[in-house]
Amino acid sequence: MAVVKSRKQDIDMLARLLRAEAEAEGEMGMLHVGAVGINRIRANCSDFVGIRTIPQMINQPHAFEALQHGMYYQKARDRERRLAQRAVNGERSWPAKYSLWYFRPGTYDNPGPCPPNWYNQPFVGRWKKHCFYEPTANECANVYNTY
Repeated sequence: MAVVKSRKQDIDMLARLLRAEAEAEGEMGMLHVGAVGINRIRANCSDFVGIRTIPQMINQPHAFEALQHGMYYQKARDRERRLAQRAVNGERSWPAKYSLWYFRPGTYDNPGPCPPNWYNQPFVGRWKKHCFYEPTANECANVYNTY
């Protein structure tokens, strides 16, 4: 059962984002990106107050670098659609379980170390080349109560 409302076009949109942001990180990496996005919709805190839908989350200014690259604008594929639906259904795991931020430091071929903080929130873990950051309870207690 979905934890956020979604239409077919929302699933396609999220599927395209997962692929563009994390295809090289494998299915688990794409699921982590999906979990962060769904957390942003459900938490309603920090930089994500008022973000209630998948299109709002994806199109939030400066939220995803992938929107500036061609891969995001390619047709959604079945593999990524299935992953997007799993994220919409609430599937999430460490290090993205409560994360609201992630990024890939360094270059594609030479990933850098994860800084201890990102947007003033602590580093919680790394999946391949992506670093994940979870808000403190003071910043966003709601992210811990979303499921």
